[in-house]
Amino acid sequence: MLLDIDSFYIEPIQTIDAWGICNFVIANEDRLKRYFPKTLRENLTPDLSKIFANKKAKQFSLKEEFLFVIKEKASKAIAGLIYIKDLDNHKKQGEFAYCIGYPFEGQGVTTRSVNALSDYAFNSLDLNTLKIIVHKDNKASIRVAENCNFTWKKTLKNEFTPTGESAIDMELYELYNEIET
Repeated sequence: MLLDIDSFYIEPIQTIDAWGICNFVIANEDRLKRYFPKTLRENLTPDLSKIFANKKAKQFSLKEEFLFVIKEKASKAIAGLIYIKDLDNHKKQGEFAYCIGYPFEGQGVTTRSVNALSDYAFNSLDLNTLKIIVHKDNKASIRVAENCNFTWKKTLKNEFTPTGESAIDMELYELYNEIET
């Protein structure tokens, strides 16, 4: 599957993405360390990234978790990552987690990617509810949720514990698949 979004494209992670993911993570370490500490930790060297990419490609093929890479068409460089994770097939729901590289922020790439992958999640993964969980201070991520028609539902108390910090509250946004009857 390949989704085209202007000068970018989205595709499932592949093992050949390891080097690009390592480069992306190192270049964006400061923005990943609080909310993506595991992704950061698992990609600090090319060897770690190879293990990560193999594991995530396998999880994708097994439909356990879906990691997509956003690539710039011109350079084929990784511009961002989007997960569809925490899948609950019984409840038919999943959660988005996303990060975009510094050079690409503010261009609407994440919004267009989440919109495209929401359609994919509803139509190909048969999900009915998508979530975005974000900290209230992450204004850019809140804008993505709102621009993609996610609705704020509630504050989740002590939902996330960043490395070396106390648990923090997070905001829950949801989007529902509108099924025509």
